[in-house]
Amino acid sequence: MKRTDLEHIIRAAAEIADDTEIIVIGSQAILGSFPNAPEILLISMEADVYPKNHPERSDLIDGSIGELSPFHDEFGYYAQGVDETTAILPAGWKDRLVLVRNENTRGHSGWCLDPHDLVVAKCIAGREKDVIFLEGAVQERLVSHKTLQTRLAETTLDDPHRRQVKACIDRAF
Repeated sequence: MKRTDLEHIIRAAAEIADDTEIIVIGSQAILGSFPNAPEILLISMEADVYPKNHPERSDLIDGSIGELSPFHDEFGYYAQGVDETTAILPAGWKDRLVLVRNENTRGHSGWCLDPHDLVVAKCIAGREKDVIFLEGAVQERLVSHKTLQTRLAETTLDDPHRRQVKACIDRAF
């Protein structure tokens, strides 16, 4: 996915949900901070999004521009309607959201996760693709070891799970 693709999804999702603000919490949120992010971080063809002011309308997005929709068929990428609980995030993540708003979003706001919050959420999810994302972000020096450790400490994980995630982060560095 490219930044312009994400902007298109923000615009379409905002119009479908009748909400001018869309939260982007999946891997493609990296495009908020790094519009020209490295290819290894842009493998996903989906953007996980939900309407900030009307989260209950997330299903409308999924049904209209989600996987296997005519939108997906036409453009080769899609939105997955999710909710705030889809990812485990550090405390204060909403205060660090990165704004994407321009002509291509038609003035609608896409609020993307801060890269450190995103990488912590990916590490917690712990799937193979998440570890690859972590390693790519570290290799490209888009995240700091210290900040990832601090953000991990700000999650609600229990201690055994937190130690597991910390070890995964430590290995990447």
